[in-house]
Amino acid sequence: MTQDQPLLAVQEALKKCFPVVEEQQVLWQSALQDCQPLLTSLSNLAEQLQAAQNLRFEDVPALGDFPDLQERLRRKQLEAGDTVLDKLEEKLDTLLKVRDTVSSHVERVFQTYEQHADAIGVDAVLQPSVVSPSVADMLEWLQDIERHYRSSYLKRRYLLSSIQWGDLAGIQALPTAWNRISEEERQDLVQDTLLNVSFFLEDKDAVPEGHC
Repeated sequence: MTQDQPLLAVQEALKKCFPVVEEQQVLWQSALQDCQPLLTSLSNLAEQLQAAQNLRFEDVPALGDFPDLQERLRRKQLEAGDTVLDKLEEKLDTLLKVRDTVSSHVERVFQTYEQHADAIGVDAVLQPSVVSPSVADMLEWLQDIERHYRSSYLKRRYLLSSIQWGDLAGIQALPTAWNRISEEERQDLVQDTLLNVSFFLEDKDAVPEGHC
C-alpha cells in the first residue's frame, strides 16, 4: 500500500457519504413540508372541538330535537383527528428513516477513518487542498449533520407523542411549537456543508497538497 492509499480510502468513503446526505436531505425537507398542512388541520379540528364543547346544543332550537348530535359530532371530529395523526406518523417515519440512513453512512465513514488513521497521520488529516476541505473538517461536518437529524427527529417525536385530546389548547398550539423547533435549528447546515464539499465531490483525484 502506498503512502496515499489510506488517505484515498477515507476520501472515497466521504465521496460516497455526502451524496447520500444530499439525497436524504431532499426527503427530509419534503416530509417537513408535508407536515405543515397536517398540523394546521389538527389545530383547526381542536378549535372546532373546543367550540362544540362550549356550545349548549339544547339551547339551540334547530338542534334541540337531536339529543345525541353533540356526541356524534365529537366522535366524527376525533376520528378525523386520528386520521391526521396517522398521516403525521407516516411523515415521522420518513424522518426516522432519513436519520437512520445518514447515521449508517456516517458510521461507515468513521469506521474507514479509524481503520486507516494511524497510516494517514495527523498532518494529512488536517491538510486541505485547493479543491478539498481537510478530512478533519469533513468528518466534523458529518458529525454535525448526524447530530442535527437525531436531535430534530427526537424533538418532533416528543412533541407529537405529547398530544392528548383532553388538551385542546395544546393541540391548537402545535403548529407554533413545531415551527419553534425549526427556528431553533440551523436551517442551512446541510446545504452549507454540501456547498463546502461540492468541488471535492466533483474532483476524482482529490488529494491534499503535499501528498501527491
